[in-house]
Amino acid sequence: MIEAIELCKQFERGVREGRRTRKEEFWAVDHVSLKAEPGEIIGILGPNGAGKTTLLRMLGMLMTPTQGSVRITDGAGEELTELTDKKAAIGYLSGNTKLYPRFSIREYLQFLGELYGFDKTHIQSRIEEIFRVLDMEGFADNRIEKLSTGQMQRASISRCLMADPKIYILDEPTLGLDILSADAIINFMKKQKENGKTVLYSTHYLEEAQFLCDRIYMICSGRIVACGTPEDLMEQTGCSSLRDAFHAIYEEEKTEDRIQAGGARG
Repeated sequence: MIEAIELCKQFERGVREGRRTRKEEFWAVDHVSLKAEPGEIIGILGPNGAGKTTLLRMLGMLMTPTQGSVRITDGAGEELTELTDKKAAIGYLSGNTKLYPRFSIREYLQFLGELYGFDKTHIQSRIEEIFRVLDMEGFADNRIEKLSTGQMQRASISRCLMADPKIYILDEPTLGLDILSADAIINFMKKQKENGKTVLYSTHYLEEAQFLCDRIYMICSGRIVACGTPEDLMEQTGCSSLRDAFHAIYEEEKTEDRIQAGGARG
């Protein structure tokens, strides 16, 4: 289980005023709390700039929160307190993941297995299982620099799989992929759910999230503005699709922001 407790992240940005630029601080993530249980797929939805990637990076132990904390428990329900143990429990994928271009995928995974201290038999069995799960047998021995976009994304996920983590955090894993590559990754997420793993992922593909996610958190301007099952969110907004529900919630949030801004000026 992974839980965010009042997570906040503050950054500094420049604001143009005439010919001058002043600096101001802002909350990229603003007091966000959420929980993901074993055997759940949790969707993080929001427009560009909403704070999704910053939130996922804090959940993945790649960024230190300004305030708040992340709680992770093992299979027995015991809380992990050491940072190294927390990181070991998480497989994190982002659009900035870099792989060694001159390795084949097989060579790269063998290298990772040796870094983790696995014996040769375990490394080989794990690699073959990963290739089977992600349907990678056909290009497993291709050099990484020669891979297509979809093949590269599956190679990046294979890196996360090698250590067999309990929690997967995936930042837009199907972005820009062809149908077959996207389906391979969707099936991977469904398989991890069946295996009792926890999956958190962000996406702009709302039809995908509607049939895949157990629960969804919608984030706007760094804040959680709605949460629930896809069916809950559609029922709350009176919409027949998650896409329409997303637009309804987002427009309502923008209207409230305008009203608050007007009140502050008054």
